[in-house]
Amino acid sequence: MSYEKFAYLYDHLMSDVPYGEWVDSIKKASEDYQVKGNHLLDLACGTGELSIKLSQAGFQVTGVDLSEDMLSVAQAKTSEAGESIFYLEQDMSELEGLPMFDIICICCDSLNYLETEQQVVDTFKAVHKYLDDNGLFVFDVHSLYKMNSLFINQTYAVNDEDISLIWQCYEGEYPNSVEHDLSFFQLDEETDMYRRYDEVHLQRTYPIDQYKEWLKQSGFSIQKIEADFTEGLIEEESERIFFFCKKK
Repeated sequence: MSYEKFAYLYDHLMSDVPYGEWVDSIKKASEDYQVKGNHLLDLACGTGELSIKLSQAGFQVTGVDLSEDMLSVAQAKTSEAGESIFYLEQDMSELEGLPMFDIICICCDSLNYLETEQQVVDTFKAVHKYLDDNGLFVFDVHSLYKMNSLFINQTYAVNDEDISLIWQCYEGEYPNSVEHDLSFFQLDEETDMYRRYDEVHLQRTYPIDQYKEWLKQSGFSIQKIEADFTEGLIEEESERIFFFCKKK
């Protein structure tokens, strides 16, 4: 899937995403589970916003994303921030030619963009392949509740002066999946008119027990599972589920 024009508007539209909480969570897990090194692979790194913050927090970061457009934005932002991050265009379910890492993360529900069960399994196996023996694997996914109750048949909107977004969500082809139909409008300063761009993004999630089974089959020991940056128990209306795993 290519984000095309959306890549260049993504950061503006997602300005309220709590990237700092992801950084804090990864740092704390690294300390709690006594990860020895700081080489970190940020899978589905997008425009590099989280990669840059992780680099600023002391990690030696490599970013991987499937979208050439996203990586182009990420590289420009990284240079502007004065950070040193190596970016690669790859599918996270088909990683190849990488060094070993102390930490691998898939943040911001990026794993949910994989269309098939096999792609999720292949991603877990690829992560296992490139993770050091004492390495830490951290990822988050949408809960079943969020996918089925907060997304499906809902409409969201952003109305800023230069950019507006209409975001409609429909039930997807598979169980616990959603189709995000995005229409956004950007002001063209030369013509003083708005240009419309459309994108369709698909997401799919699974029950927690299914993720646990796939992780164990792929060679991981699950250290903890929590919800919504709370370090607390998962509740019926929890929206984002976090997995913290070690390589066996």
